[in-house]
Amino acid sequence: MKNKYCLLLTLFVVFSCNSPKQKTTEVESQENLDSLLLKPEEMKFLKNIKQLTFGGNNAEAYWSFDDNYLVFQSDYAEWGVSCDQMFITDWRNDDLKNNKPEIVSTGMGRTTCAYFLPDNTFVYGSTHLGDENCPPVPGPREDGKYIWPIYPDYDIFTANMDGEIIAQLTDNPGYDAEATVSPKGDRIVFTSMRTGDLELFTMNIDGSDVKQITNELGYDGGAFFSPDGEKLIFRSSRPKTEEDIKIYQDLLKEGLVMPTNMELYICNADGSDLKKLTDLGQANWAPFFHPSGEKIIFASNHTATRGFPFNLYMINIDGTGLTRITQDDTFDAFPVFSNDGKYLVFSSNRNNGGTRDTNLFVAEWIGG
Repeated sequence: MKNKYCLLLTLFVVFSCNSPKQKTTEVESQENLDSLLLKPEEMKFLKNIKQLTFGGNNAEAYWSFDDNYLVFQSDYAEWGVSCDQMFITDWRNDDLKNNKPEIVSTGMGRTTCAYFLPDNTFVYGSTHLGDENCPPVPGPREDGKYIWPIYPDYDIFTANMDGEIIAQLTDNPGYDAEATVSPKGDRIVFTSMRTGDLELFTMNIDGSDVKQITNELGYDGGAFFSPDGEKLIFRSSRPKTEEDIKIYQDLLKEGLVMPTNMELYICNADGSDLKKLTDLGQANWAPFFHPSGEKIIFASNHTATRGFPFNLYMINIDGTGLTRITQDDTFDAFPVFSNDGKYLVFSSNRNNGGTRDTNLFVAEWIGG
């Protein structure tokens, strides 16, 4: 802020617009907010937390290359959508509690996993070519299985910040989605059903030079590049027993997967040197590289007895040093570091007034 210069008697004294009292009040206000939104144990890793959204289900927020914007998916009805669409926010300045962010998807079909390219265009998956309406959400199953739909109409597109589609990158029959971009800005990794199973592939940012990365039975997805672009981290549900293989394949024929038993895997960007990183049991997913490239942050319910809570954990890339980051009693997931490593954005059920709303939070990362 600009400084005011006040004449007092014959002396000029410089005062800041923010008096010491005002500064103290602002610090106290943030400390109160941290105390409200963070558990004491979480303050070893996070501070200066800010809640970005205040209704609906908001998830998979990803940073622009300059860290000035976040693109995310939301189904918040008050923003005029019936299922997940893509929105963009100037996260430092926008007031999403009182204002609708700019929608940057078509508003048709269902969308998922938008991710910025270096020029502030982005990629995302959408079903709108198959049907302009939201695809049906599977209802509760008689067998009680928790499932995710794998919509076959998903294809991957590039778009600009005005919401205009630039190009369609995939046109194979079946599911193509979950695209993320290398920090080098040269390659995209995504999940596809083009081989009859859910495998990882990479391609150039124009959709050319498609290469298959994984080839083992199971759902490989949610992949991200390391900061140097040389490695991939992803979550996978890989059935081993005859019974589990049959369950997986039968569900896949229905366009469904059961994401209740997932572990993390790490490999080189070409698929070589594949290693299982976790063996914790239950659902370990939403992994993302720490800026050092030596650690992974991820979501897990491996200590839960009823399927929840999910909390954030960190682990070294050699599988050692498992550390719990959050201590929420409901749901924390989709953690993503800013490119400069100063901030962490994540989705959480905290502070939702007892509703089922999942909101976005940004906090300074002080965990090293």
